[in-house]
Amino acid sequence: MTVRQDQLKNGFRIVSEHMPGLQSAAIGIWVTAGGRHERIEQNGIAHFLEHMAFKGTERRSALQIAEAIEDVGGYINAYTSREVTAYYARVLKDDVALAMDVIGDIVLNPVFDPREIEVERGVILQEIGQAHDTPDDVIFDWLQEQSYHDQPLGRTILGPSERVSAFSREDLSGFVTEHYGTEQMILSAAGAVDHDMLMKLAEEMFGHLQSRKGLIPEIARFTGGEARQVKELEQAHFALALESPGYRDDAIYTAQIYSTALGGGMSSRLFQEVREARGLCYTIFAQTGAYADTGTTTIYAGTSANQVAELATITIDEMKRAAEDMSPEEVARARAQMKAGMLMGLESPSNRAERLARLVQIWGRVPSLEDTVAKIDAVSTEDVRAFAETMAVQAPAALALYGPVADAPTLADLQERRAA
Repeated sequence: MTVRQDQLKNGFRIVSEHMPGLQSAAIGIWVTAGGRHERIEQNGIAHFLEHMAFKGTERRSALQIAEAIEDVGGYINAYTSREVTAYYARVLKDDVALAMDVIGDIVLNPVFDPREIEVERGVILQEIGQAHDTPDDVIFDWLQEQSYHDQPLGRTILGPSERVSAFSREDLSGFVTEHYGTEQMILSAAGAVDHDMLMKLAEEMFGHLQSRKGLIPEIARFTGGEARQVKELEQAHFALALESPGYRDDAIYTAQIYSTALGGGMSSRLFQEVREARGLCYTIFAQTGAYADTGTTTIYAGTSANQVAELATITIDEMKRAAEDMSPEEVARARAQMKAGMLMGLESPSNRAERLARLVQIWGRVPSLEDTVAKIDAVSTEDVRAFAETMAVQAPAALALYGPVADAPTLADLQERRAA
């Protein structure tokens, strides 16, 4: 499998990887325009725009967009994150040009029909309502807000209902003008693809655009803080975030190995101690996520009201213990899990196309898998223990609690336990 990367004169980038033996391909356009690129009055517009891409272009109606891909047995979708909006499709190899045409059409030529805006506005408001009714969804929005208070990175991707209710056609067009420049777009494809053909299609579709750089987002600052909402629910939801490295920092590999060993699977410390040994919860996990300039290690659990204090205490104690006695066997297991998860995922052309796009956005190039595996293998037990010490004692923290949590420990209580 060979990665090829090119760039048009206007800055539009193309990256692809041919995967021998496949009869299908994944292809998409990744735009560096997510939630953190919004001004406060725009919060939620990147996601709204993603929805509107499928509601009609100058050449196709909403139904024709769907039919064009589904008539050949493929599928098309999109997503918005805090740092990117992606539009992608999966089709058979003979239909790559068709998929490229449809995706390019929805990115370049949306009509933003006022009637369709109102229809989709209602859909998004329902999506917001559904998220608010899902405790283990909304608690992570609150945790993000406390981690990056009063910053674009701390705002929800869906946006508040009052802003979504007010977005106009001009607002949508304005965000495209601000953020959908050629230097913010990456065409990425993997599977049964021909790079030279992709280059030709990209030149035909995007080559006429003027070079335009995007706006640089505000640098993130992990602030920390506490959010607590008492509500009559069956479970108390507990989420703790700790400042961690961004994805341009090689320490991200240590952070990910640490969170895997701490709470990444059934053999992890938190799962074994909190669930298996004490039966305090059904779900508990730790994970590390990263952005361009910051990251968070997050621990989540759901438990009963009368057990949330014990769960929180044990969580802090397990974090501190990891700094003292994390074993080489645990680190080796976490490394193996991390590598296996990455490599198994890359057997999918969709995952591989996404990886290519994100790496080009992060580094401007695609580091080899061998380099990535080597960095994972280079993380030592001592590295993980040192990182665990930082997480247990020093790293700034944020806490979110939801449900019957009136008597749950405060962030100050947890900080006191960390310092003890």
